[in-house]
Amino acid sequence: MKPVSETSTPLDWRDNVPVSTRFDDPYFSLENGLEETRHVFLSGNDLPDRFRFGFHVAELGFGTGLNLLAALQAWRDSGQEGNLRYTSFEAFPITPDEMRRAQGAFPALSGLAADLAPHWGAEYITLPGLEFHLVTGDARTTLPGWDGRADAWFLDGFSPARNPELWEEPLMEQVFAHTTPGGTAATYTAAGFVRRGLQSAGFEVTRIPGYGRKRHMTRAVKPAS
Repeated sequence: MKPVSETSTPLDWRDNVPVSTRFDDPYFSLENGLEETRHVFLSGNDLPDRFRFGFHVAELGFGTGLNLLAALQAWRDSGQEGNLRYTSFEAFPITPDEMRRAQGAFPALSGLAADLAPHWGAEYITLPGLEFHLVTGDARTTLPGWDGRADAWFLDGFSPARNPELWEEPLMEQVFAHTTPGGTAATYTAAGFVRRGLQSAGFEVTRIPGYGRKRHMTRAVKPAS
């Protein structure tokens, strides 16, 4: 295993919810982070219904690894053959110990969390049902050089008001370029400039009901042709 950069982001904790002091924003919902992930990123991308052999998820903002665990659980529960391919772009990785502490808030994922716990901090992880790649660094620099294309994107940066760099239109254009025809993207935010950036990039964008107290979220689809 190749270790990733030691660059990390300082955290505060609200019980088991980590809060980035850099962006003054929690890593997942204070209400129920797992249910938010399932609503926004799984249902928002029509998963697990769209899973197929070789399916590739890509993500902006790896955070605590919660989205990966939820996606892998859905993949294994679906009975799909082969491995889920999962690539995540993260500028400020938290430490493996912090990841394990945060994941402890989700007993429903404890088995998967235990399987992956020894591997956090690695750039590549290969386990039954999973091929994972963590790309560290500013996605505005790393994504253009990526040679992959995703079937589904989890756009999970911090709040656009606090982390606008991860929502800029040129980066959304790169997301579009690295999406398969008919592929999708989903995010918890319904901020107007995010939706306009996705539309300008070429996606068909809709605003759909959000999770919990968030009235709306965003779903985007790349035309099939």
